[in-house]
Amino acid sequence: MPEQSAHTRIAFLLFEGFDAMDVAGPYEVLRWLPNAEVSFVAKTRGPIRSEGGGLAFVAEQTLTEIPNPDVIVVPGGEGELRLRDDAELGRWLRDAQARGAWTVSVCTGALLLGAAGLLRGKRATTHWLAFEELGQFGATAERARYVFDGKLVTAAGVSAGVDMALALAAKLRSTEVAQAIQLGIEYDPEPPFESGSPARAPAALVSELQAMSRFKRPAA
Repeated sequence: MPEQSAHTRIAFLLFEGFDAMDVAGPYEVLRWLPNAEVSFVAKTRGPIRSEGGGLAFVAEQTLTEIPNPDVIVVPGGEGELRLRDDAELGRWLRDAQARGAWTVSVCTGALLLGAAGLLRGKRATTHWLAFEELGQFGATAERARYVFDGKLVTAAGVSAGVDMALALAAKLRSTEVAQAIQLGIEYDPEPPFESGSPARAPAALVSELQAMSRFKRPAA
């Protein structure tokens, strides 16, 4: 069982155009970990707007000001496309992985990990609309809610971040702690429709979503 008294520094990466739920879901789980310190980090301090501009989270520290987190959570969102070639961010992510940090992504955040070279030879998943992009980064793509490959952790689209964060909480602390968090946030989903996965959604709906411009992803 992981040491309950271990202090864990958790850094959530923010960037313009991140998906708010990719951050808020795992944050609501991980902030309840005993003896954990959660920070929001970005290339610059200050408010960072989410995808669509409707929400802003505040980055309290820059990448250089938090060089040694134990856990990094990387969200997806349309803004990740603009960061794939960012040398500073790529170096920060690679350094964290080299030090043995948990390197975690939600949704298309996996593609930022891939662009930094962290997915080569690794099993990974991402949002179903971006699933085929994993191969270009040398990953073995797995259609799963979340995938653990050592201390590299990837979650599928948006809401999967909550499931992944609970599984991560169990590894960082214990199953009992993770279960208590799940109960505390009353995470007991009963979706009204069986359309949350392309494997179960009506084929016409899957095709329609693929064709909608707001869901189309430009080539990297």
